[in-house]
Amino acid sequence: MKGNFKKPVHLMLVLVLAFSMLLAACTGNNNKQDPANNAGNEGTNATDAPKEPQEFRFTLASEPPSLDPALMTDAQSSIVAAGLYEGLTRLNTKGEPENALAESITASEDGKTYTIKLRQDAKWSNGDPVTANDFEFAWKRALNPETASEYAYMLFYLANGEKYNSGKGSADEVGVKASDEYTLEVTLNSPAPYFTSLLSHYTYLPVHQATVEAAADWAAEASTIVSNGPFKLTEWAHADKLVLEKNADYYNADAINFDKVTISLVEDENTVYQLYETDKIDWIGAQAGSVPSDLVQQLVSEKKAEITAVASVYYYLFNNNKEPFNNVKVRKAFSMALDRQSLIDNVAQANQQPAFGLVPPSITGPEGKMFREVYPDTGYFSENVEEAKKLLAEGLAELGLSSFPADVTLLYNTSEGHKALAEAAVDMWRKNLGVEVKLANQEWGTFLETRKAGGFDIARSGWGADINHPINFTYDLIHSKSGNNDGKYNNPAVDKLLDDSLVAATPEESQQKMAEAEKIAVSEDMGVLPTYYYTTVTMLKPGFEGVVSDYAGHLDWVHGSKK
Repeated sequence: MKGNFKKPVHLMLVLVLAFSMLLAACTGNNNKQDPANNAGNEGTNATDAPKEPQEFRFTLASEPPSLDPALMTDAQSSIVAAGLYEGLTRLNTKGEPENALAESITASEDGKTYTIKLRQDAKWSNGDPVTANDFEFAWKRALNPETASEYAYMLFYLANGEKYNSGKGSADEVGVKASDEYTLEVTLNSPAPYFTSLLSHYTYLPVHQATVEAAADWAAEASTIVSNGPFKLTEWAHADKLVLEKNADYYNADAINFDKVTISLVEDENTVYQLYETDKIDWIGAQAGSVPSDLVQQLVSEKKAEITAVASVYYYLFNNNKEPFNNVKVRKAFSMALDRQSLIDNVAQANQQPAFGLVPPSITGPEGKMFREVYPDTGYFSENVEEAKKLLAEGLAELGLSSFPADVTLLYNTSEGHKALAEAAVDMWRKNLGVEVKLANQEWGTFLETRKAGGFDIARSGWGADINHPINFTYDLIHSKSGNNDGKYNNPAVDKLLDDSLVAATPEESQQKMAEAEKIAVSEDMGVLPTYYYTTVTMLKPGFEGVVSDYAGHLDWVHGSKK
């Protein structure tokens, strides 16, 4: 997931369950919190004092570009959407899937067909029931090429999903069907042991058909959004704040403690910190505000802030279709000329780990091990200034250039942290390669549009896990058909390995192919420039419980409470 990044937490263990464990498996209702055990909110009597209203306050660096599940791509939007929508499953803070609107999920013996029974007490915010038809409509809408969903490929697991998205098939052929009002029949191209985790992704969320068809911009204002989650969006003052209030009609409302959630839109990190210090917000970190880099070590030593490693990677995109970065030697030179540990020690300053690949160390791998434990990135390439100079000269000569172009620019989204890192990188390229690279910044939404349109030479990027599986950092970032491959890296051999990984006979063989694809993309092609694996620095006011940074480094706030 695209992030405005600084990500987080605990080691995760999602299911990439052994395929045999999934076969004919039937999961039961496993909501986050049983209303019968709702942290003391049940069992009150007339002598108890009235419950104090609970409010939680945090910041986002910019407007959510979209709150339409088919069009969302970033952490800002997903943090808000977590409160507004409910899917078939949710991932807990460890990255493990738990049933949400799904009452049961049953897989066929061959692992290619799923029968999903929905709970029958879920409602849309306008009072309509949430049905299986809402899911069928939403998934086919996201796959419809006219919708232009960047995350449509997340639905390519469905039989004929890619065929429909490419304009070669019809919606009727896609492997999802509401067989009755509360039963969804799903057919996959091939077994996907992590399918129940995929169901938690926002591309798999339902939408209210009549609302969507009534107005193209239905998800742009609080007054027109119809949602089905624990909270309703009651105010959206653009460029200022969003206000969410508890949804009394949510099927599991007793498990929701916050009555109101206020999200202020604040870009400057120092301003965010001052808001925290003056008791105007309750949280900083995990994509919801950032602690100023120069204060991190002091605040950690004073035990006012915590640093946690998370499943996210910070990297720079090359425009693979534009000179001079359409030359592999030039790309390698820029990557080899960076001193990653120096960037971490002197700029980022939050105990990040240098990245020489894309898959973070906390992503699970085969046979119960971490992916990086089995496939370390230490042999992909090395930092070597002299070799970088040589490669740059050779690459420019191959392009017919007598010198490095004077108008190359590194683009980043507005943030003091991203600015400092970009300045340090440009300085290293100047000192180590003798080249000048300009800097430019844009507000988050504009930045995403520019990057998507290919209007850059080098651009900042960050990616956090949607599911705890290496496919999320391989197919998503380096497959030529991925909507998130903004640098337009393209190697047919890499595509084939990733395509074959989806139909491999075993999970181990599947991940081996992903590892081979990643190594080619980075070691041989340097299609992107890995920088470091994220940590997140978090601060939380006393009295709050259940508010954490999840395994992927996003704020998990929906089931929090205040004493």
